[in-house]
Amino acid sequence: MLSEEDLALIHALQLRPRASWSVLGRALDVDPVTVARRWSRLATRGEAWISLSPGPRMFDQICLAFIEIDCALGSAAAVTGVLNRHPHMLTIERTVSGHDILATVATRDLAAMSRYTLDHLPAITGVTAVRARIVTHMFTEAGRWRIDALAPGQRAQLTAATKSAPTGRHVRQVTPADRAVLAHLAQDGRASQQALATALKTSASTVKRRIDQLTGLGLLSFRCDFARPLGGWPVAATFWARVTPANLPDLGPALIRLPETRNCAAISGPDNLILQANLHSVTDVLRFETHLAAAHPDLDIVERVITMRHEKLLGRLLDHHGRTIGTVPPDIWAEPRGDL
Repeated sequence: MLSEEDLALIHALQLRPRASWSVLGRALDVDPVTVARRWSRLATRGEAWISLSPGPRMFDQICLAFIEIDCALGSAAAVTGVLNRHPHMLTIERTVSGHDILATVATRDLAAMSRYTLDHLPAITGVTAVRARIVTHMFTEAGRWRIDALAPGQRAQLTAATKSAPTGRHVRQVTPADRAVLAHLAQDGRASQQALATALKTSASTVKRRIDQLTGLGLLSFRCDFARPLGGWPVAATFWARVTPANLPDLGPALIRLPETRNCAAISGPDNLILQANLHSVTDVLRFETHLAAAHPDLDIVERVITMRHEKLLGRLLDHHGRTIGTVPPDIWAEPRGDL
């Protein structure tokens, strides 16, 4: 299990994923060398890592969907192995209720999503059914989820210098040069600008400008992930719900304020809302659902699914303990293929 010191560092990095060791050390009251050593140990063991995360404006430019996949008896593991290699498969969860695999998928537009879900996925050996729920509005995504391991004063130190959300209306498309930077950052979200510049054979100032533009325009953010079963969050639950459409604009923001909420989105289909939560135990599933029902009578939960195993998390391949064991850099702008 991760120690309290480990969890404090992870929480600090959730707030400031690319902060210097000096900044993190001041907040944690630890010298920078010790902070760097602790992070190196966590990263080497695959117990924590810094990933890319879509910024709030990115959802205006891409197509995102939650996809349920059914598999022939005994073939789910083989199908998962194939899907793990797909750069459009951001997150893959294995379940045993209603469907075999729940995937979070992103493509550059609806047309690419249709080719991927209608043509490529059904053609994979072992796949028997594919159902896509297109995201029509993302209220929050997992990069904003936080554990509670820091004191209020420590959180204040780290959030005081955090940039405010983007307010401009300028639209900028992600370019091939941006994609090259993102591919390297997917491997190591704390990679220095100089290391990225060396790998890409460009200048550090060019790398900095691209990252600053993407983050400043709300297209890119960073997040700290960790092996949740080792950190006290072994249970992930997905709730499919129906809500009166007129109430969605108010209900969504209320749901994302819950500390358990990981993802929350309005989706297509008869169940028009999905909520994914991180929980401490299986018994918390009922407690959480009971709270939802009492606090939001208009929320009609029609299905709840417990994830049996996370196979992939935002491009990171995971072992059975939730540790990262490899990376398939997301590339949602590439043409989808099913033969990878």
